[in-house]
Amino acid sequence: MKAIVIAAAAALVLTTGVASADQALAQKSGCLSCHQVAKKVVGPALKDVAKKYKGDAKAADHLVTVIKKGGKGVWGPIPMPPHPQVSDDNAKKLVHWILSL
Repeated sequence: MKAIVIAAAAALVLTTGVASADQALAQKSGCLSCHQVAKKVVGPALKDVAKKYKGDAKAADHLVTVIKKGGKGVWGPIPMPPHPQVSDDNAKKLVHWILSL
């Protein structure tokens, strides 16, 4: 029983660390200027993005493209500007984090 509790606590710490790191990456990349995790600001809440694309096998690649090249019309009239300065690797990390919310 003690081993299970220790393993669960370790998994929670590791998961929290990854979420914190990815949220810090989102902040550093400028995502949180227009998006928040749980509420709509200029763009949709990131949890709403995760909900919309849940189960979509092509979502990750699509969202990486949207981060890099921008997008418009999916969430309303305000376009998302392109963010070419975000590396492909960081865009993939961001998308993985967003889809996990």
